[in-house]
Amino acid sequence: MTLAAYKEKVKELPLVSLFCACLNPQTAENSPYKAEDAVDLGWCVMKDVEVIELNKRTSGQAFEVILKPPSFDGLPELNTSMPQRRDPSLEEIQKKLEAAEERRKCQEAELLKHLAEKREHEREVIQKAFEENNNFIKNAKEKLEQKMEANKENREALLAAMLERLQEKDKHAEEVRKNKEMKEEACR
Repeated sequence: MTLAAYKEKVKELPLVSLFCACLNPQTAENSPYKAEDAVDLGWCVMKDVEVIELNKRTSGQAFEVILKPPSFDGLPELNTSMPQRRDPSLEEIQKKLEAAEERRKCQEAELLKHLAEKREHEREVIQKAFEENNNFIKNAKEKLEQKMEANKENREALLAAMLERLQEKDKHAEEVRKNKEMKEEACR
């Protein structure tokens, strides 16, 4: 395959065709693609392009495309179009310094305000935790006192019940003794 045949074959590919149209505008007219399918790249015409065949094998060919860098001969000087920077006056410097000082003070005030809000929030959290702790202690004491009172009442009730049973046993034992004595006297 010759270099010219390879160029024609490569131009059939869409991306390469666009690139070649950029390099050589005459090939864009012979392209199988329609005008509405392609982007107008006429602004991209480069005059100095060099194609070098690197190696030729049975598996294919390799080419190197060398583009020369664009020249800026026709462009105007940038320095002439840009206005010269003038030296700031003492008043302008003073105004800028005052503005910077004002910004610094505002930032410092904002920071102090933020820190004060944060401290206030911390104080509220600590106060709330202290109150909750006091409430917990108060409730725990009340519950403990109620339990102790209930235990005391239960113990007193138990002791009263035991004393009553003991008294009943004593009465029963006394009756049994009296009955026994009466039987013994009756037997005599």
